[in-house]
Amino acid sequence: MVTSEPGVRLPFFVYGTLRPGEANHDLFLRGRTAAEEPARLPGAVLYDGPGYPYAVEHQGAEIHGELVTARPEPYDGLLAALDRLEEYAPSAPRNLYERVARYVVRDTDGTAVRAWVYLAAPHTAARLRAHGTRIEGGDWLTRR
Repeated sequence: MVTSEPGVRLPFFVYGTLRPGEANHDLFLRGRTAAEEPARLPGAVLYDGPGYPYAVEHQGAEIHGELVTARPEPYDGLLAALDRLEEYAPSAPRNLYERVARYVVRDTDGTAVRAWVYLAAPHTAARLRAHGTRIEGGDWLTRR
């Protein structure tokens, strides 16, 4: 697993409250992005959380979301803000999520792009696998 790499500026794959039209998109991403496009994360499933989803690694499935390319100027501040939102700190044992580099697939042309993804941390993923509510189809926007 490739985890957080200091200084690497990758786009982000978002699959929950950071997607366009969702509450955190306007708070964190509006005006800070150069591009947003539909994409899929292979090898993961979604679980419903308390107002937000969790992505958990699982072969043979995929998650739907957006590939977000941040503008260069606000990148470092945006990365720090998203890490706080996702309750992620490098090497912290009680992280809610882990920020990892994964290949996501653009819906428009099928190309694979390396991006930051916030996956459920191991202890959270274990709890979700045992007792969580899986979002069938891998699209948090369709859960309603």
